[in-house]
Amino acid sequence: MTKGLPIMIQGTHSDAGKSIICTALCRIFSEKGYKTAPFKSQNMALNSYITVDGKEIGRAQGVQAEAAGVVATTDMNPVLIKPTGEFQSQIVVHGIPYKNMKAGEYRQDFYDEGLKLITESYETLAENYERIVIEGAGSPAEVNLNDRELVNMRVANIANAPVILVGDIDKGGVFASLVGTLQLLEREDRKRVIGVVINKFRGDVKLLEPGLDWFEEYTGLPVLGVVPHIDHLNIEAEDSLALEQYATYKDEEKELDIAVISYPRISNFTDLDPLMREPDCSVRFVRSKKQLGNPDLIILPGSKNTLEDVAFLHGNGLVKKILTLVKENRTLVVGICGGYQMLGNTISDPNAVESGVKSITGLGLIDHLQTTLTEKKRTVLSKGTVTYLGEEIAVSGYEIHMGVSHFSNNDGDSFIDVNDGEEDGFISTNERIIGTYFHGIFENDQFRRLLLNHLREEKGLAPIDHRVEFLALKEEAFQNLAAVVEGHLNVDWIEEKMQTFQEN
Repeated sequence: MTKGLPIMIQGTHSDAGKSIICTALCRIFSEKGYKTAPFKSQNMALNSYITVDGKEIGRAQGVQAEAAGVVATTDMNPVLIKPTGEFQSQIVVHGIPYKNMKAGEYRQDFYDEGLKLITESYETLAENYERIVIEGAGSPAEVNLNDRELVNMRVANIANAPVILVGDIDKGGVFASLVGTLQLLEREDRKRVIGVVINKFRGDVKLLEPGLDWFEEYTGLPVLGVVPHIDHLNIEAEDSLALEQYATYKDEEKELDIAVISYPRISNFTDLDPLMREPDCSVRFVRSKKQLGNPDLIILPGSKNTLEDVAFLHGNGLVKKILTLVKENRTLVVGICGGYQMLGNTISDPNAVESGVKSITGLGLIDHLQTTLTEKKRTVLSKGTVTYLGEEIAVSGYEIHMGVSHFSNNDGDSFIDVNDGEEDGFISTNERIIGTYFHGIFENDQFRRLLLNHLREEKGLAPIDHRVEFLALKEEAFQNLAAVVEGHLNVDWIEEKMQTFQEN
């Protein structure tokens, strides 16, 4: 096999839609018969993905691998940065925690090592795939950082990749953003840009044509496509900026009210995506007791800094409000990963794994549950059996946590009998409090249907027997995304440029 042909997608800023365009190209190239791999050298995200060998990468690259129909590996995202607090992050190298570093320390001490392993990972992909879709981060015009950056034009040079610049017209000022970014690039880097894509367009494209003509004449670069804003995209997000899409208010037309506690270091919030696709579920993210109201279900999701996020809940009165609702039997509560730890009595961090807070009191909804954060992270794909409302249900999920939880003398049982013989989580005797380390628990259609129909029954509503099939919904989303992007993007011309770059 000859070396794979790369294309790199960069953006004028974060959340310009780079990940979505990359996901679409992964599916488009795959449908053309090419073995395709995504690549992002360095990713900063709190939403992560577990590979089949139990390693952790950015969720976007895992999703892009799914779109391409290939198995995700750590070469697709060799460096993952997970913020744990102000100015400090956990550095994950090839899926394994390396160390916690401050931003300046990372730039100064990690650069040479990072450049070497990123180059090696790209070369591995180039030897084994026919197309490589490379995603940048932020903007290539961060002039204060470009001397030691590891994710934009330096990677384009390593791969000898042509670059497409993406601008988000939905935020306004797209022509200024595109032109300004191009003007701030170094001369040699500017030569790599083969064209631009205007993303998230709403309205009549004819009204945009004078601007497109002006841009092409002014810059000498083609507009390769105007991609429309796609409502109800149904593609998992990883950037915390995507939290803006989640409502903070209840959709009164929907019968079930689900409140997700949105603490400052929320992670793996895509756990909630299956619930958002259900026709009767209003899923809203709340940060205060006033917003909480009286939901049918409260979900405490994952956290990258569990102790400080619990302190946040104590400080704004949410703990007291949640306990009141539970005492009055007015809501069910599900805690996932960090959220599960919060449901216990205490969380301890004696080695400052996540923060300087040594210990904190949890919500106390799971009596005698104590969690201690350790320096060893558990990352694994898991399967097991849930017994819920008298039914036994096979479930699968993934675990990402640095905490070890122990409980005894409590009024309840473990939630999941894991296939490896272990037990996971907790379910109260009345089945109104559930805690689990299984991310992706709501992607299990049978369990999700049983839970939601139980909530409906409590409200005197008829069950919904034919709910969405989440995996089928994901596949449909990939197909729809690829069709829209391919219909508005000059893919054949892009492929010609990819070939030309490798020949020169």
